[in-house]
Amino acid sequence: MQLKDAVQGSARNVMPYSLKNSIQEKMEIARSSGLTKTMMREFLRTIVTSRRVDDAEISMKKQNKAFFQIAGAGHEGVLVAAASLLKPSYDYFVAYYRDRALCLGLGVTPYEMLCQANGNVGDTASHGRQMPSHWGNKKLNIISKTSCTGTQFLHACGVAEAGEYFSQLKKMGLNPKNRPFNEDEIIYVSCGEGATSEGEFWESVTTASVNRLPVLFMVEDNGYAISVPVMTQTPVGSISKTLENFPGLKVFEVDGNCPILSYAVLKEATQYIRSKKGPVLVHAHVTRPYSHSLSDDQIMYRNTAELEKEKIDDVINSYPKTLIEAAIMTQAEIDKMFDEVAKEVRAAMTKALETPWPDPKDSLRHLTSETVDMTSSKFDTLPAFSGKNDIPMAGMINRVLKAEVERDNFIRIFGEDVADFGQLEKLQDASLKGKGGVFKVTSGLQRAGLPGQVFNSPLAEANIIGRAIGMAVRGLKPVVEIQFFDYIWPAFMQLKNEMSTMRYRSGGDFSCPMVVRVPIGGYLRGGAMYHSQSGESIFTHIPGIKVAYPSNALDAAGLLRTAIRGDDPVMFLEHKHLYYQGYNRTADPGNDFMIPFGKAKLVREGKHATIVTWGALVNRSLEAAKKLQAEGHEVEILDLRTLAPFDMEAIKTSLAKTSRVLIAHEATKTSGFGAEIAARITEECFELLDAPVMRVTAKDSHIPYCPSSEDFVLPQIEDVYNGALTLLKY
Repeated sequence: MQLKDAVQGSARNVMPYSLKNSIQEKMEIARSSGLTKTMMREFLRTIVTSRRVDDAEISMKKQNKAFFQIAGAGHEGVLVAAASLLKPSYDYFVAYYRDRALCLGLGVTPYEMLCQANGNVGDTASHGRQMPSHWGNKKLNIISKTSCTGTQFLHACGVAEAGEYFSQLKKMGLNPKNRPFNEDEIIYVSCGEGATSEGEFWESVTTASVNRLPVLFMVEDNGYAISVPVMTQTPVGSISKTLENFPGLKVFEVDGNCPILSYAVLKEATQYIRSKKGPVLVHAHVTRPYSHSLSDDQIMYRNTAELEKEKIDDVINSYPKTLIEAAIMTQAEIDKMFDEVAKEVRAAMTKALETPWPDPKDSLRHLTSETVDMTSSKFDTLPAFSGKNDIPMAGMINRVLKAEVERDNFIRIFGEDVADFGQLEKLQDASLKGKGGVFKVTSGLQRAGLPGQVFNSPLAEANIIGRAIGMAVRGLKPVVEIQFFDYIWPAFMQLKNEMSTMRYRSGGDFSCPMVVRVPIGGYLRGGAMYHSQSGESIFTHIPGIKVAYPSNALDAAGLLRTAIRGDDPVMFLEHKHLYYQGYNRTADPGNDFMIPFGKAKLVREGKHATIVTWGALVNRSLEAAKKLQAEGHEVEILDLRTLAPFDMEAIKTSLAKTSRVLIAHEATKTSGFGAEIAARITEECFELLDAPVMRVTAKDSHIPYCPSSEDFVLPQIEDVYNGALTLLKY
């Protein structure tokens, strides 16, 4: 049989995985693909090592020296082939939890893996923070992976896009500084057959195909997503058949239990990608001889006949037989190798169990950057005003973005409708103004930046955030837009479990500095419940994310520049109602003006009570304070400006003068951020209080369409006035 026939199989680039090649055919495939006998022997060593590390973890779990276990057993055949063709510290890897053999082949040691199982300081993947089999290795370009299924695909696209952008900069004579890339690099990303049901898988395949990204999608199909068979979730039970005619994606199907066939397929696949032809999906059929995890027992839903067949196909049994029949190894040599590996893994386990656990206090490290403090005086710079005092908040944000894009080639701005034009040739058409965002906040940025620096994304929120995470990991600074806060929820998994945890879960080895701009809030007639939401407290609750919420153009400029020049993920919330108001405008403060996070602004001095507020309630509180002043009450107003962190010291200082505090915010009362502030005041300032902490908020309701009903639900000037008056009279 010719190699071409075995690998390509059909005109649809699908290799029939059920093809039962003879030993002679396999050896011809090995010879034609350049697979040597030495390599085939090394494949077996890695396969056995992977299986024995699984077994060691299972033993540790039974001894209560590991606390979770999920095996890579049955997946080793295709993974050792992949490891031999891909390049550690050259290519990039977003590997899922079954990829033990791949990581071993790339250079991760059994000791490091068993340290992760124990959670001790020898864990180079997460430094005791993540469960075992959550791979990561900075030196080898194995990017930290979470437990989430499907999120990884978009990260791989972002990592690939970063490399393509670095290549573009180099061709323009703008060589990327200390941001390594290779012109023919491959971004490997893997999953089981279950994760192909996730929406982010389909988003990533689309993005990779549209942009011809150098991504290798490895689908390791063992037939079951825990207990759910593949036929239940995938058309015709095959992801390769489903995608065989997907434009821009080359698809292969292979028996992943055979390292020889897998090597031949992967060699063609990697050559295709390195030739810049676009992404590839390899659908590898593998086995699952062990249950999904030690928390699962597959004999409850798989019958004896099925499991017995898997034993025959299992690479740990089938591949040694192939090597013996091909006269590459004898049974004695194989037995010796198994014994040697068993001793090596036992020694690694002994060493791992002697390795100490980290200091529990280290659990609080790496939540945010330890080198760039966004609350420091470094970000406290004075404005150098020029021009008239007439720039609205939207215009000021636009100016900052434009200046930062021109200053730093590594900033990339994207989102839905963010660019002026999706068709680049229209940039030269002076008769067209371009879109530049639904609120015109990003108007003109595309022309200000380099080609590809500002662009449109698909209408897919998870796609925006997931790709940005991948770019940030490689040293770009994504500044992305979610068009409306009301529609941020498809991206919540990426924001909560991926973006916020990247630095922490890798023990500081990887970071994810990016800015997520989000129009938020109501007070816009006609917004109703899906264009008027406020939910900032949801994000202040997440460790690792900073949250800014400016109320005026000047603060928006200073905080946005700090967010961009900082080193942490930032949710930058922009109140839609404030974009073009006349009362919150400013002159241009200059391109070096910054405001540190966690520093409130004293908007109005007073002595009888304090109002703590932010966003659209700042101006409403000022108007209420004017009415109260006419009645002899001097009310102090603090605009927090950032909520994570927020300026507790400023609140204490004000309370020391006034002894009364009202918290005013637009979000609903129950579990709104005001509750957190109130709790902190009660804990830390109780003796300063002459009255209970009070709140003025939206009613616990959705926002209705009818204008009078919207006004009833959202807090108005009169509500703040009445709330303050009640406080003052207590």
